[in-house]
Amino acid sequence: MAVAPRLVLVHGSRMSRTQWARYPGLLPGAECVAIDLPGHGGRAAEPFTFEGAMAAIDDAVGTGEAPVVLAGHSLGGYLSLAYAARSPGRLAGLALLGATGDPAGRGSTAYRGFETLIERVGPERMQRVSNALIRRLAPEGALDEDMLGGGYAAIPAAWAAVREHCAPTVLADVDCPTLLLNGQLDQMRIDVATFAAQCRDPRVEVIAHATHLFPISHVEQTCGHLAAFVTDVAG
Repeated sequence: MAVAPRLVLVHGSRMSRTQWARYPGLLPGAECVAIDLPGHGGRAAEPFTFEGAMAAIDDAVGTGEAPVVLAGHSLGGYLSLAYAARSPGRLAGLALLGATGDPAGRGSTAYRGFETLIERVGPERMQRVSNALIRRLAPEGALDEDMLGGGYAAIPAAWAAVREHCAPTVLADVDCPTLLLNGQLDQMRIDVATFAAQCRDPRVEVIAHATHLFPISHVEQTCGHLAAFVTDVAG
């Protein structure tokens, strides 16, 4: 009997593994494994480090017989990119969701702003303000409070790691097909052509009328793209 492919899901900044709560039910052909990054969710008390994030992803990828597709949103996408480049032969596919803004270029503006604000007002106050904004931006009923996994204190270290380790040129070392999936209105879509040019086997897709929160606001469409990609590269 064929082994079902494993889909490892890595959440975005300020979120947690509960971001993916609806995904297993919509992806019955894959074993969905969602993780918490250091400094987020169930690991909120743990300081964020790049190596700690790589270890968390590696634990989920595992060493079993199942082909593995690694998918990450935003921060999770950039860290997944770095992991894939460091791990030749481990992955059947890589999916970057809302993670195609050059972290050293225009795509980094919003997160540099977050870092500056956190330094000025502190992570607790920043968390209250930013969570309120996320609630307003998310479509009604799309956002579960459990999805907001803290992570504000982790933002400076996390995005410093992204700038250091996750340039689009790193994709040249990724040896598996790569799905570049973005919302049409996502600011992190800005450098998708640059990212695609570095991939050995890029698959570029867009979800119409969606923002950076598309993995939460457009779950069915996101799962549709992921299901097709998993079937293609690991089915």
